[in-house]
Amino acid sequence: MIDITHKSNTLRHAVAEAIVVVGKKETMDAIKENKVPKGNVLEVARTAGLFGVKHTSNMIPDCHPLPIEYTAINYEFFDLSVKIIIEVKTIYKTGVEVEAMHGASVVALTMYDMLKPIDKNVEIQHIKLVNKTGGKSDYKDLLKSDINAGLLICSSAVQNGKKENKITPCVKDKLNTQNIELKSETITGESSDEIKTAFENILRTEVDLIVVSGGTGIAKKDISPEIITPYLERTIPGAEELMRDYGQNRSPYAMFSRSKVGVIGNKLILLLPGSSNGIKESMDALFPYILHVFRSIRKKQ
Repeated sequence: MIDITHKSNTLRHAVAEAIVVVGKKETMDAIKENKVPKGNVLEVARTAGLFGVKHTSNMIPDCHPLPIEYTAINYEFFDLSVKIIIEVKTIYKTGVEVEAMHGASVVALTMYDMLKPIDKNVEIQHIKLVNKTGGKSDYKDLLKSDINAGLLICSSAVQNGKKENKITPCVKDKLNTQNIELKSETITGESSDEIKTAFENILRTEVDLIVVSGGTGIAKKDISPEIITPYLERTIPGAEELMRDYGQNRSPYAMFSRSKVGVIGNKLILLLPGSSNGIKESMDALFPYILHVFRSIRKKQ
C-alpha cells in the first residue's frame, strides 16, 4: 500500500452505480413484488452491499482499511433493468471510491445470484464511479495561482556553514508541488537585529508568500515569534492549530512549536520550525488549503 501518513483527514464522499439487466418483464415483476424464490432480492442485496463496502480492504490488496461512517444503497427501476446507486462517506486520509464501487459490484452479483434460477439472461451491464469529493483534487484550482515565494532561514549554524542547509531543498520541493516559484533565499543569524533586518528586507521584495524557518522552539535563542508577530496585521489561528495538531499526531514534541501564520498586506507569512522534518510536516498540513488565503486578501474591497 502507498504511504498516506503525510495526508490529513478530510470528509471523503463517493457515489458509484451498477446496472443489472434482466431478460423478461416477469423477472422485474418478481423483484418488485418480492416473489423471487430465493427471497427479497433488494434487501438481501442491500445487506450484501453493506458488507461489501466495509470489507473492501480485505478483498482489494492496495486498499487501506478505513472507517466507513455512512453508506446508502438505493435502486432505480426501469423496464428491464435496475440501477444500483451507492453513496459512501468517511472522514479519513484517503477516498472511498473503491469502497463504493466494490459495494455496487457486490449488490449486483447478489442480485444476479438470486435471479438466475428464474431468468437465464440476467447480466451486469456496468459498474462505475459517478463522482467523488474530498481529496486534494478538489483544490486543484488553488494550484493555478500566480504565487511566488521568498525563504528566510534563521540559523547561525547554517549561516556559518557548521550545519547543512536541508531547509531550502525541503521548502523548494514542497512549493514546486504547488506550482509556486521560490524566488529568493536569505540565511541570517539568530539575534533580534539580524532577524528583524532580514525580515524587513524580504518584506520589501515582490513576493506573495514568505516562509520563515527557525526559532520557533522554547530555547532562549528561539525568538523568531517575538520578532515576527508584531509585524503581522492579522494572524490565522486555525492554521497554527492545524499544524500543531498534525505534528502532534506524529511526534509528541510538536507541542513545543510556536509556529505562526498571518498576513501583512497581500503577503502570507508562515513562521515554521527550523528542522527539515518539522517544516515538511507543517507544510504538508497547510498545503494546498492555505493558498485559499490569497483569494481573500486579493479581493477588491
